[in-house]
Amino acid sequence: MLRWRDLHPYSAVHMVRVAKPCDPTRLKEQIEARLQAAGLSGFTLDRSRCRYEFQGGPATVELTTLPGGDDPRATARLEIIRQLNLPFARDGHFSPFRFFLIDGGTSFDVGLAYDHFIAGGDSIAVLLRHCLDGYGDDRGTDAHRWTPRLYPHTYRRLFLRHLGSALRGLAYLPELTASARRAYRAPCHGASDASNGFVCFRVDPAGFDRLRRAAKTWGVTVNELFLAMLLSALDPAAAGRRSATRRKQLGVASIVNLRAELESDAHASFGQFLSSLRISHPVPAGVGLEQLAAAVSAETRRVRTQHLYLQSLLALGVSGFMWRFLSPEQRRCFFAKHYPIWGGITSLYVDPLWNGASGASPLSEYVRAVSTGPLSPLVFAITTLGGAVWLGVTFRTADVTVDAAEAAAHEFLRCIASLR
Repeated sequence: MLRWRDLHPYSAVHMVRVAKPCDPTRLKEQIEARLQAAGLSGFTLDRSRCRYEFQGGPATVELTTLPGGDDPRATARLEIIRQLNLPFARDGHFSPFRFFLIDGGTSFDVGLAYDHFIAGGDSIAVLLRHCLDGYGDDRGTDAHRWTPRLYPHTYRRLFLRHLGSALRGLAYLPELTASARRAYRAPCHGASDASNGFVCFRVDPAGFDRLRRAAKTWGVTVNELFLAMLLSALDPAAAGRRSATRRKQLGVASIVNLRAELESDAHASFGQFLSSLRISHPVPAGVGLEQLAAAVSAETRRVRTQHLYLQSLLALGVSGFMWRFLSPEQRRCFFAKHYPIWGGITSLYVDPLWNGASGASPLSEYVRAVSTGPLSPLVFAITTLGGAVWLGVTFRTADVTVDAAEAAAHEFLRCIASLR
């Protein structure tokens, strides 16, 4: 992520709606108090050594306040886009968190933009919960003290625990390379401007119920069904592969959260525990969603049982070695050329992370946006809360138009609507 953010800000944004009037001064003071109590202040990054430290002390929060106006959702979308494309400092002392709020009178939206290398989405959801917990009551900061572990274990322990699988999995790397060579290349023009755009959609609880029922009936997980729908949604955009001589498959990816194998739950430790898996499929004309989901499930189960997510980490390590020999232009299209992915999915279930919160709970909305980076031109951030789903779609504007991003999202939503 540090390498990627040298090309363009690699940030993410979480935004929640709180059903209370907002006092910006009081909210800022509360957030600063909670960050200081959690030890998430005094941040410093040593970029050359890839090391960071929270030195503690008083927290100073940047809180941008915006009026909701006639269209609060449009205001929120523009601010999310601005935050995605606004860089954090490259090195030294700085805060890896930026907050913003959109005042809607009787309610408000509060957003948190963060430098993504510092934490995964589950940690940020818990942090945001504690920053807002009890907002507006009179119990004081001490009633909400949260002191998570700040320096989680590294992946080294994971490799040692699954050493046999890691060594056996080295044989998987040639297969991974061969699969990448069969995949149709995603758009990448290598533009120096890697700006991100963003659009957002909502799936009501009835739609999510249909999705869960279909997944259970078909014997797949919800995330596997999400990946199948992503393949279906991106199929029209990659239609050129049908006339290709060799690259006839469509590649997509999903984030894999390894927290359970490395650390305690998100309430107890703050950090980054992410890997990924890649799925490649020809998506032949007329293929049904159930058939796609079954193919995805077979592959993801192989990844889990053989711990092939370790090979994804190894592959990133290999790319890091090669990275130093590439020009900035080559780096922007390195993955599009050698590891083609048309879209990625990152899923987050907020309810178990927000349970126990008071004052600011229950929430009515939870929206996420994740920077595309050089790996994929399109990212679907899928967030579930209270039975509803928010689909935040981020896209690299040099390679994907807003119309194309919305078309992919609408096809994804059409897949959900087709379920019974």
